[in-house]
Amino acid sequence: MDNKTKELIDNEINNNEVCLFMKGTPDAPQCGFSMAVSNILKILDVKFKGINVLENNELRQGIKEFSEWPTIPQLYIKKEFVGGCDIVKEIYENGELKKILTEKGINYKK
Repeated sequence: MDNKTKELIDNEINNNEVCLFMKGTPDAPQCGFSMAVSNILKILDVKFKGINVLENNELRQGIKEFSEWPTIPQLYIKKEFVGGCDIVKEIYENGELKKILTEKGINYKK
């Protein structure tokens, strides 16, 4: 991954408490997995930034390298990689996601 892509990823993660690298946007997801994670965050009323990886192929590949995670979407909370769709769905269903949000000081609908 080139430095420009790494800087872009670092900037997004460092400047947004909750950051979702996804296909499409929160208002118009372009993949079911991205829609699922975006919807979970919306249900919890979490303020988050969606970054559309489809707009930039270097970013699309770079985020996979950055996290060492092969799929998109990817959720970061306070600079920490949480996981992709399956993990986020699982931790949402078992209550772990709310625990992470609480520990990190992120507001959400209780």
